Amino acid sequence: MATEKALLQKTVSNEVLTRLVDSLRLMEPTTSNKRKPLKNDFFKDKFGVRSAIQTGIPNTIFELIQSYTSLTDTDWAGILDISTKSLKRYRNQDEYNFKASHSEKIIEILEVTSMGLDVFGDMDKFKLWMHTPNFALRSLKPIELLKDSYGKELIIGELTRINYGIFI
Repeated sequence: MATEKALLQKTVSNEVLTRLVDSLRLMEPTTSNKRKPLKNDFFKDKFGVRSAIQTGIPNTIFELIQSYTSLTDTDWAGILDISTKSLKRYRNQDEYNFKASHSEKIIEILEVTSMGLDVFGDMDKFKLWMHTPNFALRSLKPIELLKDSYGKELIIGELTRINYGIFI
């Protein structure tokens, strides 16, 4: 029973990750700032995304996500609460899957980036917003809030308000 459950989870995870890879490849930019938000249907499959997180995001998919988000190794290391040396070591392992806690952060950053691109329409504008102190976020830079889920929710909330033209 336990092995059937694990096999089902891995199958669901593989399907979700395949959709993610397909979406990321469709979104590859022609220029550095012309990325598009991911298709919303990826994030709608909450159980599938959860399954992918529990299985662990593979190193190869992380590299696609990293190029999509345009965050540096230093940014990622800070968000994942690991050293840049560890991040590079993980990347050099062919078959490495990130731990569930790291995988969750990776997916959260992907979600924030996709929404940010939807709101700002341009990676350079979104990156500027992420690195600029924000009055609505108690003068913190949004990127500083990405280390935990509550911070991510604050950023998503602010992006939603900006999208609807509600400025505090």
